[in-house]
Amino acid sequence: MEARLNLPGIPMAAKSMRHIASASMSIIQESTLPAATRDLVLLRASQINGCGFCVDVHSKDLAHTGESATRVNLVAAWREGKVFTEAERAALELTEQGTRIADAAGGVTDEVWENAAEYYDQEQLAALVMLIALINANNRLGVITRMAGGDYRPGQYGY
Repeated sequence: MEARLNLPGIPMAAKSMRHIASASMSIIQESTLPAATRDLVLLRASQINGCGFCVDVHSKDLAHTGESATRVNLVAAWREGKVFTEAERAALELTEQGTRIADAAGGVTDEVWENAAEYYDQEQLAALVMLIALINANNRLGVITRMAGGDYRPGQYGY
């Protein structure tokens, strides 16, 4: 499959993508959100949105950081897996509702928000909200332009 558009090759798009990447990097570098939680969230949103490029990136990054194949593979069915902590489950549920806003008729429920707030402080909740929003933007870029997955190498983008 060929991408419809080479966004990084178009100066205006490349500049915008650098801003999105910079926002993501600030969360990665400055947040106290556990790295595993962050990466699980990025993978789950990408799976929901059907972004092959981002699923490739985030599944490989998880494996590269030492996550087991079992955990990586069960992200798509996390409710049925017994390998996730309650805090991770809360983050994954927040990710699903935050990603499926149109399907959720009202967005994130109070119950899901309050559950996440039991495990994460205000700064970590802010990081989760920002990550969910940013990965959804990245997923849309990938899906709209048909960016294919399969060629990513961990560390290729400098993080």
